[in-house]
Amino acid sequence: MNNDIQDRVRRDVEQLHVFFVGWFNGTIAKDSFEAEFFDRMADDIEYILPGGVRLGRNEFGPAIRNGFGSNPDFRIAIREVTVHWSFDDYVLASYVEWQRNAIASKPADNGRISTVLLKGPEPFTWLHIHETWLPAEEMAAGPYDF
Repeated sequence: MNNDIQDRVRRDVEQLHVFFVGWFNGTIAKDSFEAEFFDRMADDIEYILPGGVRLGRNEFGPAIRNGFGSNPDFRIAIREVTVHWSFDDYVLASYVEWQRNAIASKPADNGRISTVLLKGPEPFTWLHIHETWLPAEEMAAGPYDF
């Protein structure tokens, strides 16, 4: 896989999750919501949560917005960003997301694998997100050293 596209996708995924941590910690500007998150989601995005619930942009956007500062101890680590396919400006990628102190998730310390369809150029537009819980024994073992 082209290292340039791999690096661009990794950077975009990591930047979005830095936003999530800052947003839920309440440590970033509230006026960053649109530019750093909402405007990056496609109008017709489908976000499939680890438990199988499907949400559109107008469903999960307000939930994120209302969570500002709600979880000061929340942390995320992104690992194993992998580009599986790219053509023109479209990219199919996956990554493993580890969360600590995620009060809205059970368990609060958890791991999930996410598959995303993105459209470039940077910053990418997120077209589809599908998250799946990692196996319970893998989540229990961590790593949570971040």
